[in-house]
Amino acid sequence: MAVNHPRQFLLELYQSALAAVSASGRLPPFLPAPPDKGRTLVIGAGKGAAAMAQAVDRNWQGPLSGLVVTRYGHGASCERIEVVEAAHPVPDEAGHRAAQRMLDMVQDLGEDDLVLCLISGGGSALLALPAEGISLLQKQALNKALLHSGATIAEMNCVRKHLSAIKGGRLALACGKARVVTLLISDVPGDDPRIIASGPTLPDASTSAEALAILQKYRIEIPANVHRHLSSAASETPKPGDARFEGHSHHVIAKAQDALEAAAATARAAGITPYILSDGIEGEARDIGLMHAALARQIVACSQPFARPCVLLSGGETTVTVRGNGRGGRNVEFLLSLAIALEGAPGVYALACDTDGIDGSEDNAGALCQPDTLARAETRGLRPRALLDNNDGYGFFSALDDLIVSGPTRTNVNDFRAILIL
Repeated sequence: MAVNHPRQFLLELYQSALAAVSASGRLPPFLPAPPDKGRTLVIGAGKGAAAMAQAVDRNWQGPLSGLVVTRYGHGASCERIEVVEAAHPVPDEAGHRAAQRMLDMVQDLGEDDLVLCLISGGGSALLALPAEGISLLQKQALNKALLHSGATIAEMNCVRKHLSAIKGGRLALACGKARVVTLLISDVPGDDPRIIASGPTLPDASTSAEALAILQKYRIEIPANVHRHLSSAASETPKPGDARFEGHSHHVIAKAQDALEAAAATARAAGITPYILSDGIEGEARDIGLMHAALARQIVACSQPFARPCVLLSGGETTVTVRGNGRGGRNVEFLLSLAIALEGAPGVYALACDTDGIDGSEDNAGALCQPDTLARAETRGLRPRALLDNNDGYGFFSALDDLIVSGPTRTNVNDFRAILIL
């Protein structure tokens, strides 16, 4: 199958990766015991929050209530937990209302109560509750600027934490004496739970001074009131060692490495040797494309450092510094850069997708490329380098009918890349 149908083989790897990090399979073993006397309240946010809530709802023995917020179109039906939808990656009023409701819900909890917090990637935008004195409009503008700047997810979330009334551990503090158990699906390189969705229930080691330095690094201008807030003690987050977090716990239930290992197992079963390069690759998507192309060409020409047939697997989160006005996404940007650099190298096929099913803000998960990609583009009058310069990977692969449209997957362990070399 793998040699005769390389595109189908790559799609099967992607599906294996997704199945391995689904909430229905990963979450139940991590559920805590219900409290003896108190109530259980479920809260949460992220692209996988609805599927996580559904898994709790179906497996929880005892009374249950709560609220989670997910991206539009990423909902799932629950009997006892309310699911609301809001905008991502730029927050909207629906996310703002949900965050305020969530904060209000945890105010009167006692020491006998349990808070089960379900967090996945995307929660930063979906839990949109600006700090006092900062408007939602200002948070939206700042979010857009960060998304276009090329900042890493850790850098973006550092800024978000220090401009929020709910992130960076503040949601946990609002739970008072209740025990907080946080279950997370990681979408960040390194799987640091404090970075995932800006860590609303975990203490934060980053500082307001670092947030200001990040804004300066990327030359992002901020209003005077935002600068005053970040320069004040009020913007600082609760730090590791804070006694108010004692008795709380957290578990990362799914991560990129799980997805890559599942894809590797599928490849082995098909007789293709897999090599996991890394689960945490970061950097400009087009630069990462050049690096992967150089490695693939070395394998084709010299069987170094790996012999053919093989498949190269990697995850992480690349970035795109937006300079054009095309329809992009970091995975199609990666693939277009890869295709240009490969120059039609024989026997090389590639897939790059976001595991949440949405590449950036478009309707595709990612795309596929193959040895004849550039030749087919030429027959359609496409100019690959010009489209890359315009950040229009979507337009390029759409014209070739090579986009992958999976719809929302309701999980999120970030980028998934597979390069098959025959």
